[in-house]
Amino acid sequence: MSTILALAGSNSSKSINFKLVQHTAGLISEKEVQLLNMANFPFPLYSEDNEREMGFSNSLVELRNDIMKADGVIISVNEHNSNPSAYFKNVLDWLSRLERKFLEDTEVFLMSTSPGKRGGIGSLEIIEKLLPRFGATISTTFSLPSFYENFDSEKGITDSAFEEMHKKALAEFLSKV
Repeated sequence: MSTILALAGSNSSKSINFKLVQHTAGLISEKEVQLLNMANFPFPLYSEDNEREMGFSNSLVELRNDIMKADGVIISVNEHNSNPSAYFKNVLDWLSRLERKFLEDTEVFLMSTSPGKRGGIGSLEIIEKLLPRFGATISTTFSLPSFYENFDSEKGITDSAFEEMHKKALAEFLSKV
């Protein structure tokens, strides 16, 4: 059975991107899904000094191992001022220092959401171009705009057009994993 790792690029305890990832993971029944809440992964700000003095934390090594064992990864990236959050960029910096091609031969379903009408598309586009440098294959993408108008914790995506686009993108990703 294929294994999928699902996470958001946010360390917020109230992350709407994590809610989207939870919803997406809950739709998958034919594969094993490991859901990670990145709010439980506090990493220090990357610097060569920190790497030299502290080395690589056990949680970073475990995260890298989980990513490399997975057949596919679902990531929903948050956005701060049209860019990926400093937290997610920091995670990528640490992972790439530990293992440059930590996403080698890995299919990625890349998503984003935000309270605004652009749905975090700025961050999604940046990460979509960045992840292949680490070996990822971006299978498909999905952006959910206006999260609070288009998502319900009980029902999931409430706008039928966005729900259909999400299901189609998920099906495309699953067909490649």
